Amino acid sequence: MSPKSTSIDRRTVLRAAGTVALGASLAGCLQRSTSDAPEGVVLEPPENHDRIQESDIPHPIYGEAIPEVTVPAPLHDRTVSTAEFEGERHCMLTFIYTACPTVCPGLTAALQRVQADAHEEGYEDEMAFLPITFDPEYDTAEVLEEYGERMGVDFDAGNWYFLRPESHEDAKEVVEETFGVAFEHGESNGGMDEEMEDDEMDDEMDDDEMDDGHDDHERHITHTSLILLVNKDGLVERAWTGGSPGGNEIVDAARAVVEGW
Repeated sequence: MSPKSTSIDRRTVLRAAGTVALGASLAGCLQRSTSDAPEGVVLEPPENHDRIQESDIPHPIYGEAIPEVTVPAPLHDRTVSTAEFEGERHCMLTFIYTACPTVCPGLTAALQRVQADAHEEGYEDEMAFLPITFDPEYDTAEVLEEYGERMGVDFDAGNWYFLRPESHEDAKEVVEETFGVAFEHGESNGGMDEEMEDDEMDDEMDDDEMDDGHDDHERHITHTSLILLVNKDGLVERAWTGGSPGGNEIVDAARAVVEGW
């Protein structure tokens, strides 16, 4: 695991350039890029983009480049770098722990819906799916594989990579410090009562508590909910927070990026 340039000001590092236009409109809101959109992206800015730009949200937002990290992919017996997909595949990233009973299954299912659509519509070679666990102590290779099978992931497609930092400290460095996705462990009896300090992230935090079925993993994890759709130049086309996007929004956005590239 080797995050790149985590000590440099992220807001400066994440700004990027390049040009691409979208050929067709989808769902009435995905249009050909205009002067309102930053260079290098396909999709139009989200409706709340001005407010997000003015805030101090730490995770990558629309039009910014994702940081380069290299994380073990235990089901592939190798490490995976976000940089290796640049110029090759668009990516979808999310941040989960498999024992989560609430938001994380929805985040995983959102990526799985796009994977299934990519297979049906013939763009599976254009996309890579990178869910990163922030609970490596519990999420072993065996646990990740069983979770993926339960969630309907198609491992044979060759485009799904569960990423697992090697330790809790590595997970903090990759997920929280590098990607700006905050998480905090606490006891399942409610021992962790602290709120995250960043007020701008209040509506993005999800409070997850383990059920009784995980006797060896009774932890309570508060964490940011985030899905990133990233184009082949490594620029964020969409950053969804607050849970899984509703309806066909995430599928429509993925198709639009592929078709408009």
